[in-house]
Amino acid sequence: MYRHLLVPIDSSDLSTVTIGRAVEFALALGARITFFHACADHASSIMGDAEIVRMTAPEDYAYNFEGRARELLTKAESAARARGVPCASVSTTSDSPYTAIIAAARSAGCDLIFMASHGRRSTLGMMLGSQTLKVLMNSEVPVLVSATADPPAPAQAIAIIRDEHRSLGAVLHAWLHLFKEAQGTNVLPDAGLMQAMIRYIQDFPVALHHPKEDDHLFRKLRERTAEANPELDELERQHIRDAQQVAELAALVERYAAGEAIVSELEQAVSRYAKFIWEHMGREEGVILPLAQNYLTEEDWIAINEAFQKNRDPRFGGDTDAEFKRLFSRIVNLAP
Repeated sequence: MYRHLLVPIDSSDLSTVTIGRAVEFALALGARITFFHACADHASSIMGDAEIVRMTAPEDYAYNFEGRARELLTKAESAARARGVPCASVSTTSDSPYTAIIAAARSAGCDLIFMASHGRRSTLGMMLGSQTLKVLMNSEVPVLVSATADPPAPAQAIAIIRDEHRSLGAVLHAWLHLFKEAQGTNVLPDAGLMQAMIRYIQDFPVALHHPKEDDHLFRKLRERTAEANPELDELERQHIRDAQQVAELAALVERYAAGEAIVSELEQAVSRYAKFIWEHMGREEGVILPLAQNYLTEEDWIAINEAFQKNRDPRFGGDTDAEFKRLFSRIVNLAP
């Protein structure tokens, strides 16, 4: 049976679905995953879109064409870690994604390539749709194609919720790794980076994500069944405790920045918070989402999907989202 999967990803919603399916597949097999992203070779042309963006909007260029690969791969790894699936990631620059995918599978010693059936081209330059058939035709490594074309409303909504969970998980993993690196180098963790991390947690998961869950997903599920009420009651209490813990953590970060708190005290607080959040997200994904799939109607999911599409994870347009996007990108690209 397969023991090592290569999972190519891009920035599309279809990749979000594919990551979840690949993680569940690997978990069932007891396999590990190498996530892979191919960036287009923008340096090969000075007349392309990338060069125009670099000259007119350098911050957007840094996000879309330089730092985005690490962000995508960090979130994918977070999804695997949440399920206990061993993982790694690799990226490369190539104008031929299918050859890069095949080469990556060969180099990593993978025995299966797990791909989406099709995707959409983005500014990242990787269009899995046109590449899947080429991989199938040219790869000596077996290929499993996950059909993800036009996912229904439930799949879209669940993909957004899980992707937002992955973003928070990626920030927490980066924060914990910051402490780990500090132990090995005797260099104190950067206070400014930790302030950015706490700001992200305050402004996105606490201020936007949790209220959307309470007001839309949880409310709809309560309307359809009482079976989930005890679990929903506990999760809503945890949302309140989450805000309290984040406020306490923010105060501790400020004390650390002022030289009034030591690293070990802050590391213990972050570790406790991370454990709390991972358990919380696990209950939502392991209990609430399956119940929601059983009880909610198509109309319910359409409404939930529309709600979560607004002020989404920091990847999309709009002034607020652009600010979140750059903050999240800064965190995952500056963290060790």
